[in-house]
Amino acid sequence: MQFRFLPGIFIALLSPSIVAQMNMPSGSSMDNMPSHHQTMDMNVDRPTTNLADNLLRHTTSGTDAEPDSTTPPMLMQMKGNWMLMLHGQGAIVEQQQTGPRAHDKFFSVNWFMPMAQRNFSRSELTLRAMLSLEPATISGRYYPELFQQGETAFGKPIIDGQHPHNLFMELAALYDIKISPQTLLNLYIAPVGDPSLGPVAFPHRASAGDNPLAPLGHHLEDSTHIAYEVVTTGVTIHKLRLEGSAFHGREPDENRWHIEVGGLDSWSGRLTVAPFKDLTGQYSIGHLHSPEQLHPQEDVLRQTASVAYHHAWPATTLDGLVLWGRNHTIGTPTNANGYLIEGQALLHSHQAVWTRIENVDRTTDLLGASAPPEETVIGRVQAYTGGYAYRFLHRSWGTADLGAQATLYDTPTSLRSLYGDHPTGVAAILKFQIGK
Repeated sequence: MQFRFLPGIFIALLSPSIVAQMNMPSGSSMDNMPSHHQTMDMNVDRPTTNLADNLLRHTTSGTDAEPDSTTPPMLMQMKGNWMLMLHGQGAIVEQQQTGPRAHDKFFSVNWFMPMAQRNFSRSELTLRAMLSLEPATISGRYYPELFQQGETAFGKPIIDGQHPHNLFMELAALYDIKISPQTLLNLYIAPVGDPSLGPVAFPHRASAGDNPLAPLGHHLEDSTHIAYEVVTTGVTIHKLRLEGSAFHGREPDENRWHIEVGGLDSWSGRLTVAPFKDLTGQYSIGHLHSPEQLHPQEDVLRQTASVAYHHAWPATTLDGLVLWGRNHTIGTPTNANGYLIEGQALLHSHQAVWTRIENVDRTTDLLGASAPPEETVIGRVQAYTGGYAYRFLHRSWGTADLGAQATLYDTPTSLRSLYGDHPTGVAAILKFQIGK
């Protein structure tokens, strides 16, 4: 199956009225909303009361689920029968590192998501795009991050660096049918999208909201958030949701400006549970056909499990995530595991503190040209990150934060000759966020 959707349809539909909303007084578009759209208002900018209503917001990529109490930042405006929305963020980063493999760089990570929703009597249609300018704002096809691996730059494996996201991170249509107040059927079709595999991807997680760097376990946990030719169906009943996806398993190539095709050759399934409004858990499994350009003969069986938490007090908001991801290279004994704990607190609406702790297997790809042809695990790295930011700008269109973070690495014995015992990384961060 191949898709030939035109990205311009999404952009032309969504952009003009959303930009106009930036200059409107706070609450004006909501106050004048027709009564038959009040349900959509509840779904998007306020805490929801059950999993079905939470999923109807569609404020993350794919069909991922946040805790029901989450209130994502968003700009909104009614245009006829359509609710138009926009959110996103961009960070300007100065990254510096220590150790024999250290590199420094000035770059920007960014994405923005325009979206349009329309309610019918018992259903909802959502058109959503997600775009990034990282192919232009990250030079050399990657930014430095010690011990990071995955994908290629100029035909060589990216070592100690993270690749940029594609211009088209997502182009999707979602159709939901509400059978009852707590029963939902959904269909998701995307030439570029996020199948039902893994938690909410790191660019969209509130627990990683001010941390601009990808987790070291990204390619064990949530790297399929940009996949091609994705078809997902699912059913939600009360506090449970079951989904299945078919998609193209190869990760994006180095041309970050285009949309790829290749056929439905991979699958995934995910079970999501939301026992309380502040808590969401998921387990997912997927078969990825030839995901890595450097190992085209290898298929991967990926499993992930995670628990996400969100709670808001009068002066503090707390978000957290516990995550496990595992890649098994089919036909070999190779298993690579990644474990992550991350959290972020917003204090008095203008100070943010965050942390990320990882324990991640690394493979022979880190050895570069001297790596053997068969990828195997050669060590486990620990990374400890802490950060702080001050929110110095509040406007009707969003916010701006200025902060910094530091990461300390614990190198496994097998890699100390290459990295030293405890290399470090520090980053100064200026972040802009659309929506409040």
